[in-house]
Amino acid sequence: MSLQVYGIPNCGTCKKAFNWLESNGVAYEFINTKEQPPAQSLVQNWVEALGSKPMRNTSGQSYRALGTAKDDWAEAQWIEAFTQDAMLLKRPLFVKDGTAVMVGFKEKPDVIREKLGL
Repeated sequence: MSLQVYGIPNCGTCKKAFNWLESNGVAYEFINTKEQPPAQSLVQNWVEALGSKPMRNTSGQSYRALGTAKDDWAEAQWIEAFTQDAMLLKRPLFVKDGTAVMVGFKEKPDVIREKLGL
């Protein structure tokens, strides 16, 4: 199994996820989206798997700075926005064997295990 976790190292939710993964013996590769912004094709695959709405970091400054125009955006516009500003992506984003399977880290442990295929 190949598991990548996309996020930023100083994100509290990412830290919580890292601690959980490590305490459960789950191997993963961390990709810092500030240093390595995801390519548009990758973001498009994520949106196809999860939809753009759950991927939106609605509590971030980047999201609030978009104003009300974002309320009417289509998926293609969100893909472009996520590609241009990775801070718009909710963190962490989990990709298992090339497919986005979960975003955020608020699920119960059994749901997390199921989504990650553990």
